[in-house]
Amino acid sequence: MESRIEKAIGCRHAPVAIGFVDEKPEDARQFIKGKWGCVMFMLVRAAKGDTAVFDRETYGCFGGGTGLGFGNQYLNFPGGEEGFCHFLSGGNAEQEEGRQVAEAIRPHVRKEFMDDFEKGERYKKTPELVRKFVEGLPMIDIGSQYVVFRPLAGVDSSTWTPEAVIFLADMDQVAALTVLANYHREDNDNVTYPWAAGCMSVGIHPFREARSERPRAVLGMNDISARLAVKRQLKDDVMTFAIPYSLFLEMEENVPGSFLERHTWQELMRLRTS
Repeated sequence: MESRIEKAIGCRHAPVAIGFVDEKPEDARQFIKGKWGCVMFMLVRAAKGDTAVFDRETYGCFGGGTGLGFGNQYLNFPGGEEGFCHFLSGGNAEQEEGRQVAEAIRPHVRKEFMDDFEKGERYKKTPELVRKFVEGLPMIDIGSQYVVFRPLAGVDSSTWTPEAVIFLADMDQVAALTVLANYHREDNDNVTYPWAAGCMSVGIHPFREARSERPRAVLGMNDISARLAVKRQLKDDVMTFAIPYSLFLEMEENVPGSFLERHTWQELMRLRTS
C-alpha cells in the first residue's frame, strides 16, 4: 500500500501497520519465548522493512504484553501487580516482600532490570499513583493469536485490515500529521497524547481509539525507556504517531488540496533538507 502522507511529509522512516492475525507470516521476526525484549525494537525493524509478530509467550516484557493487548500481564510481573507498582515508582527494596522477590529473581534477570526493580524507575511518585495508572489503562485481551507489525508498503488492504498505521516522525512531521488529523473535522481534538509506555502508544491506546465512534490519532514516545531503545537503533529523534486505520484513510484522501501542497509546508520541507 502506497501512502500519500508518507510522500507529502518526507518520511525518513517507513510507516508501519499494526494489527491482528491468526497465522504467523513467513520469515516474521519474533522474540524467543521467555527472553526479554522491547516491543519498540520490533517497531524499528518493521520500519526498516521486516515483519514482526508477538503472541502470549513472546511479547518481550510484561509491559509489552499489556501494551499489545494480551490482557493484564502485570499480574505476572515479579511480585505481581504490587511488585510492578513499586517498580514504576520508588522500588521494591522499600518493602519486605519486594526484597524477598528481589533475592529470588536476582540470578535470572538482567542487571539493569534488577537495579530498576530494587530502586524503581521512578516514573510515578508513589505505588498508589501507579495503581491508578494501571486502573486507567484501556486493557484488552485480543481474540487473535498474534499481533503483527508490517511495513505499510507491503500491506494488501483487500486481504487484511490493520488496526492502525504508525509513523516514526520528527517534530515538523508531527505538526503536519496533527494538522491533517484535524483538517476535515469540526472540532480540534483529534490527537491525544497520553502518558504511556511506548508500546501502549502504538498498541492499546490506538486500539481503543479504533473502536470509538470518532477515532483520534495517538501521539507517543513520552516513555523515556522507549526513547532510549529507539534512539540506540535509529540514531534519530522521533515520536510515534499512531493513526487508527479508518482515520488514516480519511487523512490519505485529504492530502490533495491541503496545506501539504502549499508554500508554507514546502518551504519548511526545503529548510529541513538544506
